[in-house]
Amino acid sequence: MRNLITPTRLIVGLTVLLLAAGAATAADKKLMHCFVFTPVEAATQADWEAFYKATDELPGKVPGLSRVWAGKLARNLAILGTDRETSKKLAAGEKEVSGPLTRRVRSYGVCMEFADEAALKAYAPHPAHKEWEKVYEKVREYGTTTFDILPH
Repeated sequence: MRNLITPTRLIVGLTVLLLAAGAATAADKKLMHCFVFTPVEAATQADWEAFYKATDELPGKVPGLSRVWAGKLARNLAILGTDRETSKKLAAGEKEVSGPLTRRVRSYGVCMEFADEAALKAYAPHPAHKEWEKVYEKVREYGTTTFDILPH
């Protein structure tokens, strides 16, 4: 019998479990901001150490960011994409579409726990985030797959 747990379901399931384990009350409005990425093959050990250090330090620098997790995914995640024209057809609701297909393999990820949506919105322009991006760019290929889990 085929295993029905896909890497995407595994990541989302684990993230939900982390949120549930950390939630203090039903009124808790925290959210989880997660992203997965493809590493740069030429990244050095020093680049990775700087990335992990900078990531671990973010909660002390960005208001509303309480915890971070970063590391190699337990299972790689394949992301499929297509060209603009094919994407337009799919977005318009066409059921059967043909076109070129690309595959990107994501093997690393980061999850960040924010106090609320306002804290997440304030994170992107924050100077500490801008500095962190300079380190992050050395270990990842351009493009990430990002998702946010909101409180219920």
